[in-house]
Amino acid sequence: MQMGMHTDTERCVRAVRSKDARFDGWFFTAVLTTGIYCRPSCPVVPPKPENMVFHPSAAACQQAGFRACKRCRPDTSPGSPEWNQRADLVARAMRLIADGVADREGVPGLAGRLGYSTRQVERQLLAELGAGPLALARAQRAQTARLLIETTALPMAQIAFAAGFASIRTFNDTVREVFALAPSELRARAPKRQGTSTPGVLSLRLPFRAPLNPDNLFGHLAATAVPGVEEWRDGSYRRTLRLPYGHGIVALTPNPDHIACRLTLSDLRDLTVAISRCRRLLDLDADPVAIDDQLRADPVLAPLVDKAPGRRVPRTVDEAEFAVRAVLGQQVSTAAARTHAARLVTAHGDPVEDPEGGLTHLFPAPEALAALDSETLAMPRTRRTTFTTLVGALADGDLHLGVESDWPRTRERLLALPGFGPWTVDVIAMRALGDPDAFLPTDLGIRRAARELGLPSTPAALTARAGAWRPWRAYAVQYLWATDSHPINFLPV
Repeated sequence: MQMGMHTDTERCVRAVRSKDARFDGWFFTAVLTTGIYCRPSCPVVPPKPENMVFHPSAAACQQAGFRACKRCRPDTSPGSPEWNQRADLVARAMRLIADGVADREGVPGLAGRLGYSTRQVERQLLAELGAGPLALARAQRAQTARLLIETTALPMAQIAFAAGFASIRTFNDTVREVFALAPSELRARAPKRQGTSTPGVLSLRLPFRAPLNPDNLFGHLAATAVPGVEEWRDGSYRRTLRLPYGHGIVALTPNPDHIACRLTLSDLRDLTVAISRCRRLLDLDADPVAIDDQLRADPVLAPLVDKAPGRRVPRTVDEAEFAVRAVLGQQVSTAAARTHAARLVTAHGDPVEDPEGGLTHLFPAPEALAALDSETLAMPRTRRTTFTTLVGALADGDLHLGVESDWPRTRERLLALPGFGPWTVDVIAMRALGDPDAFLPTDLGIRRAARELGLPSTPAALTARAGAWRPWRAYAVQYLWATDSHPINFLPV
């Protein structure tokens, strides 16, 4: 698959006729005779090719006057893999819009974070996606509104503002326009909820493209979980979330065809952001077939891929938090890194109440960590310097790590910090920045796997061999790590 797939009419028609769910989110099918738009895997009989037009986004379909299909619900498709595998302006803008920045800060705020003018951002989004930032944010608000309407008993007025609408009238008009149903009609059509709902608690399903191997994904998160902030309980990964309007607690449970997500939010306006960050944490918008096909072309990796296809890269809900934890984990065991982090959480994290018990704090913000006495840190002096320099740069705004980060430029900034070598920078690039091509040739686990598989084990030679795995070297890392018996590679029991 490639950028601009919606322009390849013949390929899109084939995908629609085969009802291939792998293409959901890559493009949308608008039907001229019915005025509706669908995902490629829609179960209805495909329309005639001459009655189909293709758009790159749900927002473009809505802007062209099409309504969402009531059968396939295209607004709930997985997101396009493009936005998590690219680092250009459009991809960075889409990640920010998914994180709610356009709603909270407007288009000027969005453009300011990207370092471009509003005109440049609008022009590029319109050229590639057929919709500007406001239309894209509106489509996201409509999706959030539908989710709240169908899964909660909240009053419609509360839903309108929680979804980000400025008025109830705009909320009603948008829902009718996008779904061809009034909000009350949407609720009446939704499956009846079982039991009673708990205020502030939402249960939803996060879709993904199959296959998805949960072993290393949840195994990594559980094995490195910081006490008080994260835990594995009853088959679910739970953690606290620092969000724009408040805080939250999420429980994520792997299922064969979806990830069950249970969110407890102090402010419902954070719903869209929380969903976006959970999807990013679990790398749910990846295209595993394209990734695995590329890696399978290497005869050494092919057996690893065939044995357990669909590995994802475990990422993060907070880029600054992960960078701090990466420094804490330099040259120490997983257990030692967790101990260091837990001490910081207890001393400097913001306390939260967990109705289920187990979670106690938000991970400390950079500002809180920058104010601590470095002499209290139980680590070598050189690592203390690395730690204090990092949190100082994050707190002052001299270094920003976020979904909109320019990957090459951020790498340069990190490498300029004392104590930041290639391994630390690459692991941050892979798991915090989301670079799918980040590679760890100096990692001990990777070098051990390389030796056992007959691959070059020196960093330079292994990097040269890994050139054939680009642009998916971060996923190759997951397959190589999986040859070891470390707990990160196994779904907790």
